[in-house]
Amino acid sequence: MEIVFIDQLMRWGHFLAGITWIGLLYYFNFVQTEYFKEADPDARVDAFSKLAPRALWWFRWGAMFTFLTGLVLLGIRGANSTADITVGAVLGILMFLNVWLIIWPNQKIIIASNQAVAGGGEADPAAAAAAPKAALASRTNTLFSVPMLWFMGSSAHMPSGSIGANTTPVIIALVIVAALELNAIFGKQGPITTIGGVIGCGVGLTVILGGLLWFM
Repeated sequence: MEIVFIDQLMRWGHFLAGITWIGLLYYFNFVQTEYFKEADPDARVDAFSKLAPRALWWFRWGAMFTFLTGLVLLGIRGANSTADITVGAVLGILMFLNVWLIIWPNQKIIIASNQAVAGGGEADPAAAAAAPKAALASRTNTLFSVPMLWFMGSSAHMPSGSIGANTTPVIIALVIVAALELNAIFGKQGPITTIGGVIGCGVGLTVILGGLLWFM
């Protein structure tokens, strides 16, 4: 009974933190980024100085608690984890790492630069390089979130079976994911630059990864 209660408690916390994290991810990519393209320079500086730090606080800690509760859930299930949850968990872990190792460090530079400008100082030259790095990682997280959410649901309602019975498709799926993550670190946005592009690519990636696990 204690394990069942802990499982349900962690699942509830996982949902709450995940909704906070992914909701803000979509806000940044679908709302705030588009606003900044049209906003006056003074409005952008003000938003980066006051709004962005607050939103990023909830964003990064939402990611942290989603990650931690997810680890507990994986620990409870152990060897009983399905192929679906394995691929979904890898996507979620990479998204978490992107938040804390790429997006947040670069956003700190951008925020500090805008706060300096708001205070009458000079912009930090490093902000120009930090912005595209944060943007690419954020767009990649948006891309990953679409199949990740599919696998989180399918693991319980349409599981493809154990990892042992699906070793080859799982490996192929993870190789594809790894290639996309390398692009997030070293590459360019390409087709995921636009909102329509990242949504379309996310759906396409879901079909490819889901198809590998379900039909191969």
